[in-house]
Amino acid sequence: MQIVKYKKMAYNRDKLFELAKEQVEKNNLFFIEDIVSFLPCDKTTFYRHFPIDSNEYHTLKEMLEQNKIKTKSAIRAKLFKSQKAAELLALYRLICTPEEHRLLNQQYLDHTSGCEKINIPPISWVKTETETENGNQ
Repeated sequence: MQIVKYKKMAYNRDKLFELAKEQVEKNNLFFIEDIVSFLPCDKTTFYRHFPIDSNEYHTLKEMLEQNKIKTKSAIRAKLFKSQKAAELLALYRLICTPEEHRLLNQQYLDHTSGCEKINIPPISWVKTETETENGNQ
């Protein structure tokens, strides 16, 4: 049985960052995991070079967010041009107020108190005749 030892590869941080930015733009990526899959390194190496609190990481996150915004905007534009009721309803649900959403949704369940105090009256137990005769309270 032969044991294979892997060499530790040295990555140039600046080149890796430029490649990451290029892949985000070229492939319209949305998530950090997507970036890692397009790079010649693994996730551990990526996070070692670009920790979550680094400027480069934040730059990449910003680029991903811009891709999401552009894509959502394009989808909404397509929905707006649609003549199909289901697509128009989907767009309306995206942009409507919470009250309109509640009215549109046929199975809406309010999981809040609607900003009103919840007053549940205390339970009053009914005494049986036997309890009253024995003087039980």
